Amino acid sequence: MNIRNICFFVVVASLTFGCKKPNDDSGSNPPVPPVNLATPSYNNVSMVTDKAVYKPGDEVTFIIDNSMLSASAKVRYKHFNTILSEAAITGPTWKWTTPATDYTGYIAEVYSINNDAETIYSAIGIDVSSSWKKFPRYGFLSKFTQLSDNEINSVIINLNRYHINGLQFYDWHNKHHKPLPVTGSTPASTWKNISNTDVYFTTVQKYISSAHSFNMKAMFYNLVYGAWDNADIDGVQKEWYIFKDNTHTNKDFHPLSSPFLSNIYLLDPSNTGWQQYIENENKIVYQYLDFDGFHMDQLGDRGSRYTYDGTFLNLSQTFKPFINAVKGDEPQKDIVFNAVAQYGQQGIAEAPTDFLYTEVWSPSDSYNDLANLIKQNNTYSNNTKNTVLAAYMNYDLANNRGYFNTPSVLMTNAVIFAFGGSHLELGEHMLAKEYFPSDNLAMKDDLKKALTSYYDFLVAYQNLLRDGGTFNDVSVSSIDGKISIAKWPANQGNVACFGKKIGSNQVIHLINFKDSKTTNWRDNTGIQIAPAMIKDAQILLTSDATVKKIWVASPDIIGAASRSVNFVQSGNKVSFILPELKYWSMIVVEY
Repeated sequence: MNIRNICFFVVVASLTFGCKKPNDDSGSNPPVPPVNLATPSYNNVSMVTDKAVYKPGDEVTFIIDNSMLSASAKVRYKHFNTILSEAAITGPTWKWTTPATDYTGYIAEVYSINNDAETIYSAIGIDVSSSWKKFPRYGFLSKFTQLSDNEINSVIINLNRYHINGLQFYDWHNKHHKPLPVTGSTPASTWKNISNTDVYFTTVQKYISSAHSFNMKAMFYNLVYGAWDNADIDGVQKEWYIFKDNTHTNKDFHPLSSPFLSNIYLLDPSNTGWQQYIENENKIVYQYLDFDGFHMDQLGDRGSRYTYDGTFLNLSQTFKPFINAVKGDEPQKDIVFNAVAQYGQQGIAEAPTDFLYTEVWSPSDSYNDLANLIKQNNTYSNNTKNTVLAAYMNYDLANNRGYFNTPSVLMTNAVIFAFGGSHLELGEHMLAKEYFPSDNLAMKDDLKKALTSYYDFLVAYQNLLRDGGTFNDVSVSSIDGKISIAKWPANQGNVACFGKKIGSNQVIHLINFKDSKTTNWRDNTGIQIAPAMIKDAQILLTSDATVKKIWVASPDIIGAASRSVNFVQSGNKVSFILPELKYWSMIVVEY
């Protein structure tokens, strides 16, 4: 039992299992929750680290605007809510050697205490992982015109602050079937991509180098089955194509008009001749550009299709053999495969892909659909591969120039992150369309700042969010009626609740849809509004186990820093006060 003031307890009867609405206590009186320490003030001082991810034992360099700090400011390094060490801050930069444990998230909090009042100046997540594949935070690049070193580095530096650890180089190539044009032994200095846009070899090369300097991986994008007009001139055989009929009369193709340079004709990914052809082209790419792997794309369900000899082709079944062939030829290279609307995802998950990637389309339109996609991917991979969702926000709004709706982006990220996924959304700009160079919508300053904390949160608590565990229901209710708690899925007017059991920790996620204007995550026209802040809500948890500690963290509050909360346990009833809930708060109960 942990209390700061004298409390009186009443032993109450057992409550029904599951997240519950307020005043659903069947007449029982819950234990009175104790008062917490005051919420620290938060100054949001600029702080960065020198890399997006670190190996165990690496040195982290921190840079902060120390002109905004108190002379007594310190930094503390935490895993979950446990302080590992702390040190005084004596200048704008300092170093910290990461612990030896691999695949672990930490948070560094810069703070001071004056007259018993705590101020948090800044906080930042730190990912200690020897490979990016376990906790992928995927970004993109889409513009490879002639750029200066400063222009290139500024993009990568910005993505580093969001801890992006892998980049998809979208439409960097020339022809899909011959991605890098080479004459003799010299790659072309410039070429046109499919959209008739200039691509400069040096820009691609420098982007790769800059990404690597921040420990980010660089993945080259291409379709697994694309060829341009007249590909026979380059050695693509007619027997490799996919056809709309069983008499090889009509090739399957994706039609494109001006300014695009060609239609894209489709080839059978399971055809060994095509596999060997594109593998040879990939070797040329790797010879001249230091890419870390192949981001494979497709066009989704094409309907009934046939091979050259008239055999019916189940296209979804061709991806696994293609992945196996490419991985077998370049085993040291990473592979990511886009399951468009989950098409072919089961076979993709069984193949040697490094994590799972879903481009989300209708009918997966609700917040619950996002959660279900992540859960389905977990099942397909036997919980061995994490998920990235390419989920394009404010889609219709992006038909014209304007700004992203901040609440819709944060609400969608709250759901994706809480269920253990990450969101492909950040590059030179934020994504709103499947054509990545489209940049009609810009991020407002409030979204830029808020997203920084969301990605800090995703990194700092990755071992709770993305490192195993079992989703479960928890018995949580409101004592004072400040919030209406309802079991997931999301419903307008309620706070959605779900749990995850990880070892001896029970994680409880609360996502606030109380003021929500839509349950459509994409929020096509940008109507979502920010939820009103809920403060000091009295919460009752039913727990048969003895609680050792309760702590909370939120990407919306004090820079994602964690705080212990006082609690009272009487029998199997545990009461505490949740300090704040805006979009999303995570409660962790340690037994």
